[in-house]
Amino acid sequence: MFSRFIQRAPENFLSREQIQDVRAGRRGFLASAFAAAAAATATQSHAQAADGDPNILNLPAHSKGLGQPVAARPYGLPSEFEKNLQRRESPGLTRVGQASVSFCPLQGLFGIITPSGLHFERHHQGWWDIDPSKHRLMVNGSDETMLKRPMVFSMDELMRLPNVSRMHFIECGANTGMEWGNSAVPTVQYTHGMLSCSEFTGVPLCTLLELCGVDFKRAKFILAEGADGSSMTRTIPMSLIMSGEVLVAYGQNGEMLRPENGYPLRLIVPGVQGVSWVKYLRRIEVGDMPYATKDESIHYVDLQPSGLHRQYTSIQEVKSVITSPSGGQVLLDKGFHTITGLAWSGRGKIKRVDVSTDGGRNWKPARLEGPVLAKCLTRFNADFVWDGKPAIFQSRAVDETGQIQPNYHELRKVRASRSIYHNNAIQSWQLEENGEVKNVQV
Repeated sequence: MFSRFIQRAPENFLSREQIQDVRAGRRGFLASAFAAAAAATATQSHAQAADGDPNILNLPAHSKGLGQPVAARPYGLPSEFEKNLQRRESPGLTRVGQASVSFCPLQGLFGIITPSGLHFERHHQGWWDIDPSKHRLMVNGSDETMLKRPMVFSMDELMRLPNVSRMHFIECGANTGMEWGNSAVPTVQYTHGMLSCSEFTGVPLCTLLELCGVDFKRAKFILAEGADGSSMTRTIPMSLIMSGEVLVAYGQNGEMLRPENGYPLRLIVPGVQGVSWVKYLRRIEVGDMPYATKDESIHYVDLQPSGLHRQYTSIQEVKSVITSPSGGQVLLDKGFHTITGLAWSGRGKIKRVDVSTDGGRNWKPARLEGPVLAKCLTRFNADFVWDGKPAIFQSRAVDETGQIQPNYHELRKVRASRSIYHNNAIQSWQLEENGEVKNVQV
């Protein structure tokens, strides 16, 4: 929704060349675009104050006639005036579009639930719209004694079992990965947009394993395998599954999963990086040791300052980001503004979020907006009165286990600056005197 006090982030008019300019630190071209928009808004506001607001004085067409008939669009769509709010690719991020990412527009969302049509995407071999009547899930063991009954489930058989619905965030392990070395991209959509939160519906995986008669004394891990061309496979520890949190899900936000999100079946592994939430789920194998698959032995590993890599570091640590004001936006007027953002932790509930407007010198507690749920996004808000001077916005989250979100100096002490995955450092947004907000690191 448009506001006369803040201008939207400029993804809709950034060309590939301009994005490269931003990445290289050449941001001058933004100033003229923002200045023109601000001047137009100021002129319009002045005219309204002098002559009265025509939007009040003149009765609009929609107040004088019939609107569209009921169910004119059997599946509802967003307003035409909100069409700029969409997930976007980062140009040049990957060589092939089928093995790429689309980023969620966090800067334009409210609350904690991500609309299914804006949920971020990460594909390794493209997405498919699979016929659910032909899709099957097989459960087997790494040897014949691991379970009593290998079973194959159809979608109808899965959907007749007792189900649960839960709200959880999902974050790609590479979210904020481009920011390890320096501020690389201009907006929160690209710095943190591999993040979404939904209500998922499905069957606890432990229920299926019990039906198969799994030997839980021997079983220590499962291997989850997807049905897409990449045959994505991930190891999941049995301790997570026995907690009852891991779901075999077919529902998202009250409807079936979208094809881009794994229709008709995907794994839900709360608190764990998104690559483990295997889409198009077709097989579960039960074993007694980690499987060391390609995407957990050479990818999705953490580079250490020594040059060695850590494996199986799947938990998404405590993290937060201010979504507004954020990079690419412009404050068009002094006075009162609301700072808003999101916090999350793969270890449980968010306990506290602090906000700074001076680059971390001073902090004040933000308001946590309910509900505050485990392994789910939490919305926070704070008041800010802008006096026209520069400011640097930061947020710092603390979870219920006592983990505190680190700044870049603290994180690089243990992770250096050449890593890719699991960057949970504090994000900084610099507000300049002309109202422009930029991505910086302090």
